This record gives sequence, C-alpha cells and structure tokens, in this order.
Amino acid sequence: MSTHHRIPRFTSLLLAMVLLTAPASAQRVVLMTHDSFAVSRAVLDAFTAETGIAVELLQAGDAGAALNRAALTRARPLADVLFGVDEGLLARARAAGVFEPYRSPTLADVDPAYLVADDFLVTPIDAGFVTFNLDRAWFEANGVPLPTSLADLADPAYGRLTVVTDPATSSPGLTLLLGTIGGWGEDAAFAWWSALRDAGVAVRAGWSDAYYGDFTRYGGDRPIVLSYASSPAAEVLFAEEAIDPDAPPTVNLRCTGCSVRQIETAGILAGTPRRAEAERLIEFLLSEAFQADVPLTMFVYPVRTGTPLPDAFDRYAAVPDGDELLPLPADMDGARVDAWIERWTGIVLRGR
Repeated sequence: MSTHHRIPRFTSLLLAMVLLTAPASAQRVVLMTHDSFAVSRAVLDAFTAETGIAVELLQAGDAGAALNRAALTRARPLADVLFGVDEGLLARARAAGVFEPYRSPTLADVDPAYLVADDFLVTPIDAGFVTFNLDRAWFEANGVPLPTSLADLADPAYGRLTVVTDPATSSPGLTLLLGTIGGWGEDAAFAWWSALRDAGVAVRAGWSDAYYGDFTRYGGDRPIVLSYASSPAAEVLFAEEAIDPDAPPTVNLRCTGCSVRQIETAGILAGTPRRAEAERLIEFLLSEAFQADVPLTMFVYPVRTGTPLPDAFDRYAAVPDGDELLPLPADMDGARVDAWIERWTGIVLRGR
C-alpha cells in the first residue's frame, strides 16, 4: 500500500538496522516493521539488558506489504508486534483482525492528539507531517517566487515543477490524497488533482524515486517535491557541503491546509504466544529513550509529551499545526480508501 521512504525518510542516511536474534531458549520478541524502521543500537541493547528480552526485527517491505503479510499469516503469526500501520491502513488492519487490544499505561504520557484508536487496537508511536518541500536555491537562481498554497501548484507555472507520489504505492501519496478529501470534500479534492495533472505534475511510485530522482536538490528537474516537514532538518544535518545555517537548502511550503499529519502505530498481533513480551515491547516503543531516539533515526516526531527535539528540528522543521493541517476523512474504511485510490488513478494517471 505504501512505499516507505518513509518516510520519511532518508533511508540511506539512517543508522544501520539491528537484528538481534536470541538463542531458542532465551526470551525474545519479534517486531515486524516496514523497511524504514530504525533504532539506535544502544537504545535497543538497553531494552534487552533491562528486560532480558531480545528483539528480532522482521522487515516486511513497505507498510502495506507488512500489513498484508501479517494478515496472510494471521493463523500462525510470524511476529508478535507489527509497527507501521497508519490511519490510512488502520481500517484495513481492523477488518483483517490482525491485532488484539492492548491499553498501555504509558498512554497517559502521550499527547492526546495522537490517539487514533479508542478501542486500543493500536498504540501511537510517532508522527510525521506530509507536506511539499521546496528547493530554495533553485527558486532564487531562476527568479521564480516560491508557491504559497496548494492552489498555486495547480497552475502550470508550478505544476510542471512539482513531483508527487502515487497513493497506491506510497505512504505520503496516500496521506496527501486523504487529506485533500478530508479537508475539501471529494469533488473539490479530485478537481484539484485533475488540475494538478493538467498543470504537468510528475508522479513517481515512491518517496525515494521522487526525492532522489526528480527533486532538483539531487539533480532532477522538479524543485517542488512531496515529502515531510522534517526533511529540511535532515538536509541540514546530513549536508555534505558547508551551508549557511540561516539559509537551509530546502524549506517547507507553509500555508493554510498545506500539510497532513500521519501517525504510525504499533499493535500486538492476534494469537501471539508471547503476549507479555509483546506488551513490554510496546512500552519500550513509548519509553523516553526510544521516543528521544525517533527524530534522528526515522526523521519523524515523537508522540510522548515533553520529548525534546533536536535543535535542527526546532529551527528547520517546526511541527505544522492549526489551520496548516488538512484533516483526514472521518470515514476511512478499507473499501472507501480503495475506491478513492482507483478514482485518483483514473484521473491522474489515465486522464479520465
């Protein structure tokens, strides 16, 4: 369903993944994730040292593929916990019956804005904000003013400079589609998508294809790319050349209704024989140590209240809020989301 980037997320720059496999006789817990999940070795080792539980990470493709794998193996689960289901996938996960409820006591420390399941089927772990990144230097060099709204992007002057990702295969692509529908209604949303197509927008299968293939920052010809609000901070932190801290290479499109929040969750897989260990793992994912690790490993935002953000996030990746955010649709059952994706495909890719 989604191609993780994901997210956000500068996967070639992330810390190396850790695979800890315990001997058969030792306590262990298996965490199935999308391919962009990351955690610092020291943080994961500390959990094992404290609990005696070794964590085995089972990467299963993008978030949609991981959910599908969990659903197909529900009778004999391959893992104990699944990480990466977001709001766009939650209805599908609920319908597939892959999770069993767990009400974490640590939810008391989570910002209530991030609670996405009042039945406690999943637990919020991190938040990302899908938005458009702008190559500031390209606009300055070419004497083109920065766009100031999503409506601007539907003008050929900007549409031909823009690249987005396919909601059928990309998490940020799906999130933006859902946000436009939730914020504007179906008719207005698809009218905008139709105008964006006519304006010359490029569409790529996944975030990496768009960001590292089409974005002018990396040699492409599109200075406007669908990405995440945290991407400018990553550009600063991992810049290979010296940069002016007062003039970051990329900036976010900041305006009313320019961003959509995306919350990633973790849930205990139904039928796990290691329920107690699975609960301890959920608590670990909400712990101060893991939450503080999230920004610089996965380039998303922690959900635990009071978790400090790196200076680069505070300076270059302010959390969009208030009227900057497009709401998700109230009704996102799996069939409805699939129908929206099919309609989008017909309009944007097939020109119907």
